[in-house]
Amino acid sequence: MKINYKYILYLLVFLRTTAGFSQPDCTTAPPLAPQLISVSVQYETGKTKLSWTPSPSTGIAAYIIYSFKSGDGMVLDTIRDPMATSFVLNTTVSKYFSVSYVVASMRLPRCTSSFSNVVNSIFCEASLDTCNKKILISWNTYSSLKQKVTGYSIQSATDGVNFSEIASVDPAETKYTLDKFEVNSNYCFVVKANIEDGSFSSSNKICLSTRMQRPPAWINADYASVNSENKVELAFTIDPLSEIYNFSLDRKNIAAGTTRVIGQPLSVNGSISFTDNKSDIDSVYQYRLSAINSCNIPVTFSNPATNLVQSFDRINSDIYLKWNSYRLWKGQNEGYTIFTDTGNGYEEQGFVPATDTSYVLKYRDIMYKVSGNNVCFYISTKETSNPHGIEGRSQSQILCTEPAEIITVPNLFTPDNDQVNDLFRPVISFTPSQYRLVITDRHGKILFESSGFYGSWDGTESGKPVPQGVYLWYLKTTTPSGKEISKTGTVTIIRAY
Repeated sequence: MKINYKYILYLLVFLRTTAGFSQPDCTTAPPLAPQLISVSVQYETGKTKLSWTPSPSTGIAAYIIYSFKSGDGMVLDTIRDPMATSFVLNTTVSKYFSVSYVVASMRLPRCTSSFSNVVNSIFCEASLDTCNKKILISWNTYSSLKQKVTGYSIQSATDGVNFSEIASVDPAETKYTLDKFEVNSNYCFVVKANIEDGSFSSSNKICLSTRMQRPPAWINADYASVNSENKVELAFTIDPLSEIYNFSLDRKNIAAGTTRVIGQPLSVNGSISFTDNKSDIDSVYQYRLSAINSCNIPVTFSNPATNLVQSFDRINSDIYLKWNSYRLWKGQNEGYTIFTDTGNGYEEQGFVPATDTSYVLKYRDIMYKVSGNNVCFYISTKETSNPHGIEGRSQSQILCTEPAEIITVPNLFTPDNDQVNDLFRPVISFTPSQYRLVITDRHGKILFESSGFYGSWDGTESGKPVPQGVYLWYLKTTTPSGKEISKTGTVTIIRAY
């Protein structure tokens, strides 16, 4: 059996001190209580250290430590050392909530003082607000009997690095919000009450992980383009590392300045396709996609996507096109290509740089290609140098206009072989489906006849030049739109010899 010589020594000293003296009556003169001056949690172990001033009474043999609640004390430990002024409790209950403590002094055999003053431990809590990317730290007030609390120091350690102070707050504060921290790291916090004598009391250690739902670092608006059904078709590409799959799509009417949410699409394999079935393809809109986190808060926004809207004017037979600029890609606008359909499918008609938004479609350049009821056209553009390697595109709505079915017939020509005005034929602005031109003299004799609209009269009859003078012509043709036209008139031949 191990003998506790230290305890025997204390007992002999106590007996010697009290020998020959009568002990005070415990009922009439109990020992005075010690004064509890500090309660501090050793945050690495979770154990709690208490410090007190000794009882001023004589004959003290031990100190008793209690937890205190609702006016009652529960014995936690007895320190049988009359010289003791501090003790570390083996219990780690202060890791889970704040505990109030009191200390009492004791004479043998069992004469116990009243309770000392009450001092509580500091209990620190921390929670991660993923919705607003904040860490909320809170603690209970610490009170010291002799000394005032001058403030609270919030200590932090990240991923096992030593604790350091990240903030200091007034003694009336019991909360602190940390809004600058690294995502996907481990944070631990301790709160220290700073006492005016230079000492401090520590709280428990609370740790948490800042693992959060990863938002997309970027969202690319690939295009807003009018499809074959005259609906605005949209496409977006999302950062493949995103852990968010819910999105909100809004549409802004540029002219009216109004914005409304038109859908909550889900991403599929990092991309979103959406068709705006309620848009007016003759109005300019801006579309923007936003990523919505688990708290229903938008956290990442795309660049705007703008649909192309064209319009035109007819001046004489020429078509003057204009459209809005597509300028909000993350990359560069390659320029605008004009496509026309004169009856045999769309083909490229012209190109202008990105700095221009107008084009003149000369009717003479297309008039002999026209074979349908309408001339139709649209504008197309492409994106280059996109930072995410995406090639955007956009197409305007299709506009159509009736062909310029114009017939112009000269009233004279000079067939003298000087390569100037040597031939006669009507000038038409379309390719006729049927055509017949007849030229006669004044007596009705047919001098020239053609069923091809490229056929020209050179002022001869059977290869011999006819005299200068006035001749009659008759024209009958059918336009691409099915309109039949008949015209008659005269043409004068003038010869220089």
